[in-house]
Amino acid sequence: PDNQKIRLWYQYYPTMFSSLLFRRMGNSLRPSLRDYSRKQAPQLMSTPAGVGASYSAFKLTRSSSTDTPVDFEVKELQDDAPGIVVFAFNRPEVKNALGRNLVAQMESAIISARNSRDTRVVILRSNVPGVFCAGADLKERKTMKEEEVGPAVARGRQAMTDLSELPVPVIAAIDGVALGGGLEIALACDMRIMANNAKVGLVETRLAIIPGAGGTQRLPRLVGIARAKELIFCAKVLSGKEAQDIGLAEYAVEQNEAGDAAYHRAVEIAREIANKGPVAIKQAKKAINTGAQTDLSTALKVEESCYAQVIPTEDRIEGLKAFQEKRQPRYKGK
Repeated sequence: PDNQKIRLWYQYYPTMFSSLLFRRMGNSLRPSLRDYSRKQAPQLMSTPAGVGASYSAFKLTRSSSTDTPVDFEVKELQDDAPGIVVFAFNRPEVKNALGRNLVAQMESAIISARNSRDTRVVILRSNVPGVFCAGADLKERKTMKEEEVGPAVARGRQAMTDLSELPVPVIAAIDGVALGGGLEIALACDMRIMANNAKVGLVETRLAIIPGAGGTQRLPRLVGIARAKELIFCAKVLSGKEAQDIGLAEYAVEQNEAGDAAYHRAVEIAREIANKGPVAIKQAKKAINTGAQTDLSTALKVEESCYAQVIPTEDRIEGLKAFQEKRQPRYKGK
């Protein structure tokens, strides 16, 4: 019975299970993003960067011995700014709908990024022109038994929570449609960059359901309770520009001919972040996210605790030396 419980737990919450397992194993056994990806699927893919940089890319699947389609790609941007990792939806036949395989591969990518010392920023984008993510795979959902629906939704919710809890910044680059669960994934990111002609919305009430992967909680924290209620109750779809106007997007950029303007802007921001002190960035994210959930007095103590983590680092000394010597700092994340 205990083994059966463990199997069921891993089936529905693999990311949480793996995280706990890594903690028990210790830091010395945690795989890097590159090592983990190679173990998952050692075949390299060549992919043009499109932003004046090159990639090393890996097929990410449950097992390299199967013919499982690559619905979620992981690429490491080879750039002057180190540690930029690109997650990409890659399921064009169903507009990147969130099926079981895609969610499983996304969970694997999140585990890899969380346990990699090299990752400094993650960009989440789509390989499919005109589409970020159309939400849940409704055709797959239709084949599920009633008792299977709840665990499937819970698994997606946990994956988005794990994405939001990555220690490094995560930037969503939305160059197309992001509806339902697609927008919920973007809400779990630290920043959202949208093309001005993107279409986004939590439209679940059209199907007599509600957002079930964090949308009812994360959207009000960004745009306010009353505005979030209007958007969800009416299943409204906004353009990228309208999303920026209400604080749902940090930027709404003019779309280009290639259809990847939001991605280009996300790479620019990622480069700015990647050149800063990695430990400081992680502690700043922790201080902001944790402090925002509590009162000011407690939040200031959180900030004090996070600041204490950067004092003994080599990077802090390097920053002071670089300032004194009037040169660019060379941070190592230590």
